[in-house]
Amino acid sequence: MKMPPRRESATMIIALAIWLAVTAMCVGFRPEHLWIAILLAILFFATSATRRLMVALLPFIIFGISYDWMNIVHNYEVNPVDIEGIYNTEKDMFGITCTDGIVRTPNEFFAIHKSPVLDFLGGFFYLCWVPVPILFGLWLYFGGQIKTYLHFAIVFLLVNLIGFAGYYIHPAAPPWYVAKYGFDFILGTPGDTAGLSAFDNMTGLGIFNALYGRNSNVFAAVPSLHSAYTLVAFIYSLRSKSPLWIRLFLAIVTLGIWFTAVYTSHHYIIDVSLGILCALTGFLLFEYVFMRIPAFTRFIDRYAAYVSGGKRN
Repeated sequence: MKMPPRRESATMIIALAIWLAVTAMCVGFRPEHLWIAILLAILFFATSATRRLMVALLPFIIFGISYDWMNIVHNYEVNPVDIEGIYNTEKDMFGITCTDGIVRTPNEFFAIHKSPVLDFLGGFFYLCWVPVPILFGLWLYFGGQIKTYLHFAIVFLLVNLIGFAGYYIHPAAPPWYVAKYGFDFILGTPGDTAGLSAFDNMTGLGIFNALYGRNSNVFAAVPSLHSAYTLVAFIYSLRSKSPLWIRLFLAIVTLGIWFTAVYTSHHYIIDVSLGILCALTGFLLFEYVFMRIPAFTRFIDRYAAYVSGGKRN
């Protein structure tokens, strides 16, 4: 086993220590934090191949840490939460006049026009929002498309950072919050599966109940990053040597997530649209602004050389 250079080893140990310390003091230490730290350390020190993989996964690791660290300062502590305003705007822009003459938001319309088939498909699509992009990235990486992988992974991180900034600039309640609590701001509101509960009840798995039961900030609906992730993967499937079936699968899943976000009352169409804009903004910024900066391009080249072990890709 070839150990990494001392400088890299020291950097890794210090970074893990800082992450664990900040998380413990400001977020709250959980057992999974320790297990993740152990896994990262094993990957880094085990072999040169696993070390390169861990370094390649840094954009996704930083994404996870950033998401967790948003609990240090909640967005509703920074700006007031938009509850009624976005609801009325959605109704004005996309409202549907129902047979009873009442104008409802698309979420409210779907709440009274449910379908078991759509409930099941919606649950499937929503389970894909993070695993599918990560699996696509690993497929690129292990397929030898290192530079394309790095472009995709860094854009994925950039899109998240843009979206996280949006959470703080404009905190907003999801549609299910209005349906359940009205327009009053209620501090400490727990997460809710909303329309995804139908999938849990149908399958008996309780996946979404477990996921949303741990959501400590429900006022992060704008933009819908659910709507951005697989779109970024789809864009890079077009820019990589991806077979047609992968491109078609990503396209279908992306459209399915967009629909499900509204169908299950997790997002307004406004949220979905801004999530799409977020993905396109991150992609355009990286490829047509950052990649035209010589110093940044050299950094990407060095990054690609490191994770590929110096092999051409």
